[in-house]
Amino acid sequence: MFGQASFAAAVRSYLTYCRVEKGLSVSTLEAYGRDFDAYSRWLEQAREEAFARVSVLQAFHAHLIESRLSARSIARKLSALRGAMRYLAAEGRLAEDPSEFLTSPKATRKLPKAIAGERLLAYSEAFDLSTPKGLRDRAMFELCYSSGLRVSELTGLRRADYNDAAQRLRVTGKGNRQRLLPVGAEAGRAIDQYLAEARPLLLKDRVSAYLFVSSRGPKLDRRSYWQVLRLLNLSIGSAKPLHPHMLRHSFATHLLQGGADLRSVQAMLGHADISTTQIYTHVEQDRLRGIVDQFHPREAKKL
Repeated sequence: MFGQASFAAAVRSYLTYCRVEKGLSVSTLEAYGRDFDAYSRWLEQAREEAFARVSVLQAFHAHLIESRLSARSIARKLSALRGAMRYLAAEGRLAEDPSEFLTSPKATRKLPKAIAGERLLAYSEAFDLSTPKGLRDRAMFELCYSSGLRVSELTGLRRADYNDAAQRLRVTGKGNRQRLLPVGAEAGRAIDQYLAEARPLLLKDRVSAYLFVSSRGPKLDRRSYWQVLRLLNLSIGSAKPLHPHMLRHSFATHLLQGGADLRSVQAMLGHADISTTQIYTHVEQDRLRGIVDQFHPREAKKL
């Protein structure tokens, strides 16, 4: 398979496989598409006809480094290409995988930023509970912090996913993997009040299968929730950033600080691999250091 037309066909086939077989999200597929477009444009500019040749992939890698992209951006683009080449080789469309020895730069992983307890309380108390929108927004905020949801998981929740009596939530995460999560008491009260007093008013005479709805449609989208948090941050006069993933980070960090084990946090976050959750190990290490300092006979402070 050589040439631009062949690469375009290969990309379409691979993205279909990712969507149908792997169940990847729309946002992930769009990101892959952008990475493949970048490779395709470079092939054209470099007048390279063989997209699946080791030397060509290495030259593209060098081009990315020369473009001064971040290590994270380079790693993402190369990862997309590796996945496509691996798929084409497995399907017999390539004699071998040319990306087998293509190495990505190690991206520096930023430590999660957790929101302090006082600031969380200020956010929780800032919602206008006299309006349907305020009740809905508080319920979403409390649920994100209570259960560590991704924003796509939050906006994709259906009414049937929330079990009022058991205070449990069925969440569909990446790769269509499902997990059952407990809902904290504060979040449960906020959701119940939203369901009783706000959701019917937002829907009016319409019907929606989704848990969180807007007055303009049957489902609240990701962008709308980002806007909710932006306005919430402004309402308390905070100069610090606030975005959906910070609530997820705070959920995980505060669990570990309270003594939860990493495997439990992995299950609740919906991480397929424990290595993804290990970004939080600095929190666990700090907690263990405190335990050693307090209780080890050679370290414990004299009372």
